[in-house]
Amino acid sequence: MQESLSKPPAEPDCEAASFSEGDLELVDALQSSPRATWAQLARVLGVDATTVARRWERLRTLGLAWITAYEAPHAATVAYVEVRCRPGTFDQVSHALARMPWVFSVDETAGDFDLFLSVAAPDLHTLGTAVHGTIGALPGVHSTKTRLGITVFGEGSDWRTRAIDAAARAQLPESRNTVRDTYSSHMGTRPTQQDHALRTALGIDGRLSYKALGEAAGLSEHTARRRLLQMLRARDLTLRCDIAHPLAGYRAMVIYRACVPHSHLEQTGIAMARMEQIRLAVSVSGPHNLLIMAWLHDLNGIGPFERLLTDRFPHLEVKDRTVALHSPKRMGWLLDRHGRATQHVPLPLNL
Repeated sequence: MQESLSKPPAEPDCEAASFSEGDLELVDALQSSPRATWAQLARVLGVDATTVARRWERLRTLGLAWITAYEAPHAATVAYVEVRCRPGTFDQVSHALARMPWVFSVDETAGDFDLFLSVAAPDLHTLGTAVHGTIGALPGVHSTKTRLGITVFGEGSDWRTRAIDAAARAQLPESRNTVRDTYSSHMGTRPTQQDHALRTALGIDGRLSYKALGEAAGLSEHTARRRLLQMLRARDLTLRCDIAHPLAGYRAMVIYRACVPHSHLEQTGIAMARMEQIRLAVSVSGPHNLLIMAWLHDLNGIGPFERLLTDRFPHLEVKDRTVALHSPKRMGWLLDRHGRATQHVPLPLNL
């Protein structure tokens, strides 16, 4: 499977690569409305459009923030895979997995497994072959454990920095609330070459102009605009503003495996997805039916967060806590040791 990468930016000075309060406000606005115009963003943020554009260009160039695109949950079969490595092979296994296009996220962890993967496939059979035949056969992989994603209550595109208030956020176009969605057991309709080209171009830069999108997909500007709006209306495509979370003050990422009685699972998942700390809440196969990923400001936030979970969700039973040490890849983007985006690895048209 051939790898395709965008041109990486120059390695920035880490001291210069930081977020101001105004940067976090801009990120919050773009998380709600990734393709809002500079003028629309300026009205909400109370600055001029030129300042907004300049601020975003700095964040994007330094790899501090980026807008990407990917297929919506209902258009993909997704699994979460725990990988244990043989002694001395951790780095090479992590590097190899991060460069597999269909392994869209990789987290290096401290726990009873070494790597936590998010993988996508067009159907269950292909997913099984990819995990057991490709990942399991990598030199250095000791074992794998797979949990199939079933229902998404909230994911990264729903998470907000909460740097602006709800009233300001509501002024932006394309704002949406967290939507419960279900992963597919198979891809109903495979994307066309042109749709794949649009998705790949937006994966690198989700704010590309319609003219640039058309050129990337071999379409007219008008057709590119119409097709993108169709995909967004049908929720076949998700746009997401992401950040270098350690540099934005979120220095602890924790993965929880939990159990909830089936009769309480949906209401618990939906309520969890609204919590400011939670980046991912999804029901999964296996004995632990709820997978949670939280971003916290530091390790000392784990105790208060878990007490909050206990108070709010008495039916929830946390079975395992795993702390992420580093995320080499998130939703198709390779990240450096500070969490900054460096290269994009697009999902293939055919897995």
